[in-house]
Amino acid sequence: MATKDTQNTQTTPDTKDHTQLKRVMGPKLLLLFIVGDILGTGVYALTGQVAAEVGGAAWLPFLVAFGVALLTALSYLELVTKYPRAAGAALYVHKAFGLHFLTFIVCFTVMCSGLTSAATASQAFAANLFVAMGFEADKRWITLGALGFMLLIMVVNLRGATESVRANVILTLIELSGLLMVIILGFYAISGGQADFSRVVAFDTPEDKSVFLAVTSATALAFFAMVGFEDSVNMAEETHDPSRIFPKVMLTGLGITALIYVLVSICAVALVPVGELAKSSTPLVLVVKRAAPNLPVEYIMPIISMFAVANSALINMMMASRLLYGMSRQGVLPAFLAHVHRKNQTPWTAILFTTALAFGLIILVALADSQAIRALGGTTALLLLGVFAFVNIAVLVLRRDQVKHRHFTISRVVPWLGAAACLFLVTPLTGRDVIQYQVAGWLLLLGVVMWFVTWFARRRESRMELDPSSLE
Repeated sequence: MATKDTQNTQTTPDTKDHTQLKRVMGPKLLLLFIVGDILGTGVYALTGQVAAEVGGAAWLPFLVAFGVALLTALSYLELVTKYPRAAGAALYVHKAFGLHFLTFIVCFTVMCSGLTSAATASQAFAANLFVAMGFEADKRWITLGALGFMLLIMVVNLRGATESVRANVILTLIELSGLLMVIILGFYAISGGQADFSRVVAFDTPEDKSVFLAVTSATALAFFAMVGFEDSVNMAEETHDPSRIFPKVMLTGLGITALIYVLVSICAVALVPVGELAKSSTPLVLVVKRAAPNLPVEYIMPIISMFAVANSALINMMMASRLLYGMSRQGVLPAFLAHVHRKNQTPWTAILFTTALAFGLIILVALADSQAIRALGGTTALLLLGVFAFVNIAVLVLRRDQVKHRHFTISRVVPWLGAAACLFLVTPLTGRDVIQYQVAGWLLLLGVVMWFVTWFARRRESRMELDPSSLE
């Protein structure tokens, strides 16, 4: 890997005609944004499920997931410093291949990943809420709680709530406080002889899986905890000198989150047997209870967990509704999705539509013979891994496109490895639950149907084209 020094300018010849957003983010704020975007639902809700696949060595899938994320992050860094636009994967795929339908699929897939991520967060929120209330909730009650939480998100979204950088910093600190609590109390309990540290290096895989299959299956699930770094590229136009700042900050953010995940998973399996972790919908609450049974932290931890996942749900639902609105406004989805509320100036029809889809996802996995958080979190990772594979390939294709300013560059082997790793984790060879493919398939089929319905309705007017840089 090689890095070229950038020029000390805030705008380049390639960006000055397009950049309209105010550059307010320096290295510290960008680092907090990246760390806050990655931390959240994944580690709070899925630690037990990852441990169920590999036993005490639950830290290993998080490390492997970090390696896959790192390869893709390096590809993102070359592209975001080369094309510092607030559009992300859709822009890169559009520049590389110029196929409007493919650009649409990437856009719609990113939107769908936001829905499944928000639905995962709603399940985690409901589970932690009932724990905080001291109520033993079964699957039905958690589903009803998740639907109620999603309804609340819809109301907030309709009123036009926006997340400022300052609010993101506060919520990031809350998320960090919960994870640091797990690490500090966990290692305190371990040092006091309250833990079985031998479990940390013990593999305990399901009977029908080899060690390799168990690790890859757990990695496919743990990858959900690493997603979020790709969202930071949408802040490119609001970052001071992105070509210089982004590489160091993104890699630092990924490293910090990976270290936190490894330490949390070590504490979890050392203090709580894997079987108990796997059965719990609030695994980190269970860890804190075991580490400090005489402290009232067992009531604080569920509330912290609720804050951690609530912000994730709100941001993802806002992103999903705005993407649908943007695609409708450009004529690639039905026109009714572009309606804006006169008073609140929010895309109310897109918000109602995405909320209905989220409701459907929550109910679908509740009716299926599968664990909801695992199914929805795995589907989110599945969708984004497919997008990441295209992004890695786009790096290679766009090598022929030269820009005038200097930018971050990587060895050609990195995107090849990144694409191969992402494509492998998408396949059934990882032992993914069938429901993850079913949910992803139905969502994408819905998008394709909506595309063709729109094309048929507008075929006489004009050619349907999607400009990722114009999406809101």
